[in-house]
Formats: sequence, C-alpha cells, structure tokens
Amino acid sequence: MKISKVWGVYFSATGATEKIVTNIAMTVAGVSGSEYRACSFSLPDERARPLTFSKEDFVVLGIPVYAGRVPNLLLPFIKENIHGSGTLATAVTVFGNRDFDDALIELRDIMQENGFCCISAGAFVGEHSFSTTLGAGRPDAADMALAQKLGEETAAKILTLSVPPSGAVPVKGNEPIRPYYTPRDRHGNTINILKVKPKTDGSKCLSCGLCSRVCTMGSIDPVNVSEITGVCTKCCACVKRCPTGAKYFDDEGYLYHKQELEEMYAQRAGVELFY
Repeated sequence: MKISKVWGVYFSATGATEKIVTNIAMTVAGVSGSEYRACSFSLPDERARPLTFSKEDFVVLGIPVYAGRVPNLLLPFIKENIHGSGTLATAVTVFGNRDFDDALIELRDIMQENGFCCISAGAFVGEHSFSTTLGAGRPDAADMALAQKLGEETAAKILTLSVPPSGAVPVKGNEPIRPYYTPRDRHGNTINILKVKPKTDGSKCLSCGLCSRVCTMGSIDPVNVSEITGVCTKCCACVKRCPTGAKYFDDEGYLYHKQELEEMYAQRAGVELFY
C-alpha cells in the first residue's frame, strides 16, 4: 500500500513515549519514503481539537501505561477524538518496568473501533513516573534499536499489502480487559493514591511557572504554583522537570507504593514487539 504521510501521535509527560513513538514513526517514514509529522496530545490545549487521519496516512499512536491500562483520564479523548478512515497504524504502550498488563490490547482495540487497522504493536519500557531508579535511563540504546526494528518490520509489512488486513495484529493481553492495577501494602490492604497531589518546597521554588506549563491536566495554578486546582495523574512531569527539585510527594501511601515498586520490579523488564 502507498502511504503519503507518517504521523507520530503521543501522550508523553516526561518524554519516554515521545522518544519511542518518534523513532518508530520516523523509521517507517524513512523506509517508505513518506513525510513525517509529529502530533502531541500531552497538554490540555493539544486535546482541544479532534485528530482525524485518512487512508493515505500511517499513524503510530503511543501512550504510557497507568496501572496496567490506558490512562483513565485519557480514555474519553482517545475514544472520542482520535479517528482513522481505514488508516494503517501501530499501537505503542510504554510502561515503568512493572508490566503493561492489558494496556496494549486495550489501546489496539480502541484504535480498531475508531477506524484504524493496527498492523503492528509494541510494549516498551520507560523510567517509571514515580521513580528515578525503576527503569532508570530507559528507553536506552537497546530499546531504541528495538523501536527501529519495529519501524523497519512495519514498513516492510506495509509494502506487501494491497488492501488493509481484515483483522488487527495479535497482541498480549486479556479480554475482557481487567480492572486497573490496585496498589496494596504487604498485608494486602488497598493503598488509595487517587487524590494525592504534589507539594512545593517554597525554599527551592523559583516561581518560574514551568511546572504549570508542563502539567498534563492543566491543574497547577500558574500564578501560585503551590496550588493544585484540578486532578493529578501522578505523571510527575512537574517533579521531574522542575529545575530546582521544588516539587515532591510526601503522602505516606504514595511513598510506600513507590518503595514497593522499586524493590519488587528492580530487574530489567523486556520489550515486546508484535507484527
């Protein structure tokens, strides 16, 4: 099949998903001789308009894994505002070294329902949003080489097609989709961090407003950055991008869960490709 434009479409709070999606999409564009375009929906104003793609487009759509699923606060936008027209595509999830659980199959199925034809998919590892040690430095060179491989295999598959496949690429996951992963303590008790929000160390804060500008939910007051006026996804863009380390979490349950993840999933997780 002939494609004219390859789109890298992503939600990426701290850059990991953007790196993977860009690598795959640019590889597909290079091999197929197509134009490359990037499209982020990471910030609220970027989600103010629907994204629609044609049969001549190819889309690499990537999201981070939150609690083993597509992030719940992104589901309405992805379901209602990202649509294809028999558009060939690659589904990509990026998880924080624990597991991608049902996120990839969930994303693939949503894309199929929205007019895309997923001919390949991949589950990659990025540094966990909560941590600087869990998945530290990832995606690294080995991960990026696998992203390039997925792009090359995908481009080769496109060239063999005369019409879109009747079904989607098989991927790992359960159907029906399992509930979101629930953190628990060592005694099996649920740890609820849904309403936990970051704090601001006034002695370190420069009032530069960067945290407000990178907040994926638009929840940090740009005038008084210590005020969190909306929901927090714990994406940690404000924490990891603050130049002085002024943003932090101090909730006991959050810190316990972070420590548990770092201890239980310290071993390097693998990337999985499907094509």
